[in-house]
Amino acid sequence: MKDFTRLSRAELIGRLKESELKIAAQAMHQGERSRERRQARTALRDSEERLRAILNTAVEGIITIDERGIIESVNPAAEKIFGYTAAELVGKNVSLLMPPPFREAHDGYLVNYLRTGQAKIIGIGREVVGRRKDGTDFPMDLSASEVRLADRRLFTGFVRDITERKRLQREILDISHREQQRIGQDLHDGLSQQLAAIELMCEVLEQKLATKAKAEADRAGEIARHVREAITHTRGLARGLSPVQLDANGLMSALQELAVNVEKMFRIECRFQCEEPILVQNNEAATHLYRIAQEAINNAIKHGKAKRIIITFQPIGDKHGLLVTNDGVAFPDDVRPSLGMGLRIMDYRAGEIGATLQIRSDREKGTTVTCLFNKACDGKQEIHPGERPNADSDRGRPPDDAPWPRTTGQQRAGPGGLLRG
Repeated sequence: MKDFTRLSRAELIGRLKESELKIAAQAMHQGERSRERRQARTALRDSEERLRAILNTAVEGIITIDERGIIESVNPAAEKIFGYTAAELVGKNVSLLMPPPFREAHDGYLVNYLRTGQAKIIGIGREVVGRRKDGTDFPMDLSASEVRLADRRLFTGFVRDITERKRLQREILDISHREQQRIGQDLHDGLSQQLAAIELMCEVLEQKLATKAKAEADRAGEIARHVREAITHTRGLARGLSPVQLDANGLMSALQELAVNVEKMFRIECRFQCEEPILVQNNEAATHLYRIAQEAINNAIKHGKAKRIIITFQPIGDKHGLLVTNDGVAFPDDVRPSLGMGLRIMDYRAGEIGATLQIRSDREKGTTVTCLFNKACDGKQEIHPGERPNADSDRGRPPDDAPWPRTTGQQRAGPGGLLRG
């Protein structure tokens, strides 16, 4: 302890003032620190309130899981989409919201991602299938993000129910199909019959002129031939608009006729191959398959400049396959379905019959479009959109860490999932 007895009065007063200033400075510093802490707590509380307001009012379902796949938080929109309350979901594995077989395999997908670090869906949206509390499956858009904290990682999934959108897409396609059928029938029953009457009149005129004016008779006969060609072309258009008959072998007949018409119209080689009969009794499925082949041929001619096209109808393993192979220019490596309406419609049609669509290109061999469909399409069983097999993607097999099934057939990544990035 210091001895202050030898200090003068003035020195003691000076020392006291210095102590008072130090104490005041310390108090002021502590006050500032306290104020800063209060401000930080207020800012944190405000941030939490804003985040809670965003989560509670978001249209999309938002689900947060940890590294083990355990749900940590669920917003009200996700509760509404899946039919569970937050209390029913928090602490449960996110695989609860997936249909089999992905529900059982989800933990393996997650472990594989954490081990390899290879992202397959994070930052990329994809159509997948979810399962509600009542056991019904539904199509949804899913995107995911990863958050790295100091000692762990969190994953957030953003979910939107697209059942209504898919219904509207299906309705638009149905309306288009019915309108095509109506136009085809009008061409066949209306215009074709009128042209046939004109042809008959020309033939009668040719016969009357044959004995009086040979040149005019020849001209009448030439007009009749042109009208006959127009009738043939019109009936071909009519069959193209409404191609598949209700009988089981209608698709094979329609594909054969399609190949013949393509050869005549574009003057290229186009053949149909079917070594054993494949009867498709479901007319809706047959129509979708025909339209897929038709669009693949159009793409091969328009974009690939193909000179040779082969349509093949054959069994492939435990499924059946419709293949359209051409020798044209290969698809570019960076092709995306969103670039072409034709590709998207082909993909959608495949999804409507539970099929998968694959596109394989080779610079030397050209391009092959393959539609693999279940044998359920051969009978009269009801076909449920989105129920498609897990098949190879167009550029190789689908990744093994794909924890959620997709609803579309050609997004070039196979089945999607919450933790594919």
